Amino acid sequence: MKIIPKTFLALSFLCASGFLQAATISVPNYSFESPVTQFAGPQIDSWQQIPEPPDTTSGVFTNAPGVAFIDNCDGGQAVFLFANPQIGLFQDHDSIDYTNASPTHAFSAKFEIGKSYDLTVGLTTSQSFPLNNGATLQLALYYRDGASNMVVVAATNVAYNSSTFSSTHFLDFQAHLPAVNAADPWAGQHIGISILSTVSALGQGIWDIDNVRLSSSMAPVLLSPGFTNGHFGFTLQSDPGQTFEILANSDASLPRSAWSNLGNVTNVTGTISFSDPSSILEQRFYQAHQLP
Repeated sequence: MKIIPKTFLALSFLCASGFLQAATISVPNYSFESPVTQFAGPQIDSWQQIPEPPDTTSGVFTNAPGVAFIDNCDGGQAVFLFANPQIGLFQDHDSIDYTNASPTHAFSAKFEIGKSYDLTVGLTTSQSFPLNNGATLQLALYYRDGASNMVVVAATNVAYNSSTFSSTHFLDFQAHLPAVNAADPWAGQHIGISILSTVSALGQGIWDIDNVRLSSSMAPVLLSPGFTNGHFGFTLQSDPGQTFEILANSDASLPRSAWSNLGNVTNVTGTISFSDPSSILEQRFYQAHQLP
């Protein structure tokens, strides 16, 4: 929302509102379906493990129907992760896995200016080795600095509580990164995802982990107001494919239902220009309201 000088008689107030429709960002092996295992194995494709295999403190397991079945597992497998100090897994543009000594660069998403990000992961306790109450796990988004250090930019810390978790059902937990600004050091950098046990003692049980989801959203904004051939106009910036109604009124305090609809626009590419068809130079306020 901003106030823009309308160079002749008054001010024009421009704002955009609507729904933040998240765009899915592909995460390689997000539901841990490979490598395929008949029971459990210490390797995870596309993810770098801490410590790396043949250590058996993390790996994939099959979610076979029976006593240990998790009812909302995405696909047929999930990850086990010991709740020991500094046990974890991560993935970024330069990470490796047990079969690739050099990065494959398969995960190439970057932090884009103007977009916010959400990392969502399903968690529960192992039924065979239940977690101790208070066992903690960090879910984080990070980037690598010039020295290749992993710098966390958003994180959530999860503490296990047996009264909240069910060993047969994953609960979703989320780390949220607000809109990236041009001055942020992570702007334009590759996105990293990490899942890290943060307990201080050994033998705290085992986490079961599944369905790593990453999404981005861009709040709609109105930019670059000005006059062209006597008509006032501006640029609408949003996630591509969203449709808006452009509204105008001389009184910004009135409810949206009292504003005039100047037309609907679909922002196919992410930016679209709009020009007010009226050439009358009077005080006028504008809204771009996103349609479902």
